[in-house]
Amino acid sequence: MLYIHRTYCISPQQTFGQVDLETIQEPANKRLLAMEPNYEGIPPGVLRRMGRAVRMGVGASLPLIKEGLPIDGIIIGTGKGGMEDCIKFLNQIVQYEEGLLAPGNFVQSTSNAVAAQVGMMTKNKSYNSTHVHRGHAFENALIDAVMQLNQFPGKNFLLGGLDEISDFDYNIEELDGAYKKDPVSNKVLFDVDSAGSIAGEGAAVFLVNDQPADALASIRALHILHSEDEKLVADTFRQFVEKNRNAADTIDFFLSGESGDNRTRKFYTACESALPASTPVARFKHLSGEYCTASAFGLWLACRLVQGMALPAHLLKSPASVSTPQTILLYNNYKGVQHSFMLLRK
Repeated sequence: MLYIHRTYCISPQQTFGQVDLETIQEPANKRLLAMEPNYEGIPPGVLRRMGRAVRMGVGASLPLIKEGLPIDGIIIGTGKGGMEDCIKFLNQIVQYEEGLLAPGNFVQSTSNAVAAQVGMMTKNKSYNSTHVHRGHAFENALIDAVMQLNQFPGKNFLLGGLDEISDFDYNIEELDGAYKKDPVSNKVLFDVDSAGSIAGEGAAVFLVNDQPADALASIRALHILHSEDEKLVADTFRQFVEKNRNAADTIDFFLSGESGDNRTRKFYTACESALPASTPVARFKHLSGEYCTASAFGLWLACRLVQGMALPAHLLKSPASVSTPQTILLYNNYKGVQHSFMLLRK
């Protein structure tokens, strides 16, 4: 079991400082770009050299480190790392004909740049790991944290999930059909019956350990699955719920990673039908957009909900009477292939 004690999120919405999820920030140029803070904890000279993904990851990590608890490891999940800086570096190779290249873009583009930068800035020489598994990157980072805590009880780990939108990656994903062809407001994302979603980005970081005292929430169970078989996903979901029913008593809230893509909607519908009809269903990707580690944003939101955050009406899939949920089941699906079920309890 893993306990979450602190969390910080940078996203396309106002999720840091004075959190405001009632007001929906809309896409710009078909992309939900992150609203970034002032990054007061990062020296200006260092900040100028940081890529966007590194900037968000470090900026979301430092406020938690400043809480004062010793950090015994840094574990980050990212689907693609700093793609923007990677492309800049590759373009330099062509431009300078493989001559003398500036190393900054290469250093900032590697997938482990965020975990490494946080470790260097805080002089943390402990466990430092990055997981790059597309739609399961954050989930594998979470599994890593659980394994570390099983081996080293009492330690504190920084766990995060982050991704950025780069022009190059956006163009590739758009050609692959990941995003809607026509501009769509995220306020009506789930009403548009078409393929694709809205591109998103962000960074959510958690301070975790195995101590229940003063925890915001606990993660009771996690299961990941690779499949395009709707029936297998639904059966696995039912088994997951049944297996963890005793630990969670009753699941009183379902947090769905539905993205507005009509090609993947069937998976969410199948899982929703496995729960009692009275279970409230909420969706979050009209706030975050779709990206590899969007489940980290979902987990951040779940932590806020079990702590009593008022639930904005636009999150609910259908009108429901919702009090503060005690047990939340989060289901995320990336491109209809990578699925994850996460059970969180206050």
